[in-house]
Amino acid sequence: MLRFALGQIVRFFALMVAVSAVTFVLVAASPIDPVQANTGQAAMLTMSAEKRAQLDERWGVDEPVWERYFAWAQDAARGDLGESLRFNAPVVQVVAERAGNSVLLLASAWVISGVLGVALGVLAGALRGSLLDRIVRGYCYLLSATPTFWLAIVVLMVLAVQFGWFPVGFSVPIGVSSEGVTLADRLYHMVLPALTLSVTGVANIALHTREKTVDVLSSDYARFAAARGEGRWAIVWRHGLRNLALPALTLQFGSVSEIIGGSVLVEQVFSYPGIGQATVTAGLGGDAPLLVGLALATAALVFAGNLVANLLYGLVDPRMRKGAVDARA
Repeated sequence: MLRFALGQIVRFFALMVAVSAVTFVLVAASPIDPVQANTGQAAMLTMSAEKRAQLDERWGVDEPVWERYFAWAQDAARGDLGESLRFNAPVVQVVAERAGNSVLLLASAWVISGVLGVALGVLAGALRGSLLDRIVRGYCYLLSATPTFWLAIVVLMVLAVQFGWFPVGFSVPIGVSSEGVTLADRLYHMVLPALTLSVTGVANIALHTREKTVDVLSSDYARFAAARGEGRWAIVWRHGLRNLALPALTLQFGSVSEIIGGSVLVEQVFSYPGIGQATVTAGLGGDAPLLVGLALATAALVFAGNLVANLLYGLVDPRMRKGAVDARA
């Protein structure tokens, strides 16, 4: 366990270094002028040379990217991720506030997509060739080819604008102070973004689970169980679920990155003030410190998801624990 823990710590820090360095390079290579993007074209035309020089120094426009990165890395080693130039606040504070808005949204979409994906995949695989199987596959193929932002716009227009069942955006009611916002208000504003994210995440899990279910029902032990008189659903329940659990866990925790990536577009459509919308704001404004902080936060979430999946493998399949012990011996 000590060797495993040390290995995961080394991998985590290597990931953080790689993500931060790549993000700094991409921001430096961007054609966006951060000063112009944040002050506007009209202000640039009337701005004095001295003021422009001050802003260039503040945004680090003339500094080489490696100097900015190493200066940032020295501060980050002390726990200071810098200051967001776009929000005029510490990066840690901005990331914490936006993550607080996104955690419940991302977790809800992640759980719903996993449960629906596995359930639909098992049903379609167990009833292979039936009408339900064709409906599930058609639904998944259609969703796989549907852009997330387009689906979000359709959901917004139909359920919020046309029928008026849900608010058109934001995470809290307009004009209500933070002290007066209840959990029910936050959940009500979260329904449409969570619904869009969960629907788009179902397709991949359902299709893979269906194929695994078909393989399980075609295996020798499943045929032997059928020859003994066991029904189809008894075979799936007693013999199939354990074999379906490992690939389902892999896909479910691997979909964390897809959910987070989809939130960038979904939160932008619904004006939801979370990690996704902050990422778009930081990218369009050339706010390198904030963009790096958001990239590190999302990379840490994905790493944690994969780590939890690896730890759960041993609980689901004891043979993997025995194999790990034999390998260490």
